[in-house]
Amino acid sequence: MSPTNPSPSIPSPQAANLLSSFTTFLTLTLHTLLYHRGLYPATTFLTARALNLPVHQSRHPGLCTWINDSVTAVSAQLRKGAVRRIAITMHAAKSFDVLERWVFDVESFPAWGDAGMEEEQEEQVFNAAGVEIEEDDDDESVNWTDVNEALRGALRRVAHAAEIMPPLPAGSTFTLAVELRDEAAAPISVSVLCLSSILADFMTAPTTLDPFSTQSPTTNRDVT
Repeated sequence: MSPTNPSPSIPSPQAANLLSSFTTFLTLTLHTLLYHRGLYPATTFLTARALNLPVHQSRHPGLCTWINDSVTAVSAQLRKGAVRRIAITMHAAKSFDVLERWVFDVESFPAWGDAGMEEEQEEQVFNAAGVEIEEDDDDESVNWTDVNEALRGALRRVAHAAEIMPPLPAGSTFTLAVELRDEAAAPISVSVLCLSSILADFMTAPTTLDPFSTQSPTTNRDVT
């Protein structure tokens, strides 16, 4: 088996649930940083609750779609075990100089590739039909209370740190990128993700938005 797709250290269904929890956390973190670092007007965010915390969520449809699509792309690379770090980087408006970088080390994240895909798809079909599936004892290999507490604590620390830092210069923008492992193959489509163009139409943002979802971004081999 490829070094970038090792056998999972936990059962595949539990690894999938862990990935879903992490991508929710990553989505929340992006919204949190964009709010507290002032990249978009505070009036374009609504307040919700997630992980038993008050969180800020952008209500701009273009930004939310971008975040969800980006997290989905990152999720696909995480599943393969190809990712070493995820970085959310703030840049100066014109020079694109790096002003600050928020880095998440995911090198120890379980990877399972296509293992368990058939079971996951069957579970989705049964859930859609309202059929409950009996859980097996493998679920005991993950303490979900600890997982949720860890993610909640991390999100709280990110929010606190972002809130007390000096403001970024006006017009700052950001990128979301992943640093791949040395042995990982580069994805077919590689791009730097930037949203400065969305700011122009913020005044037309709707006042409501769907709840947070668990999706993800494209990748860069180097985090800059």
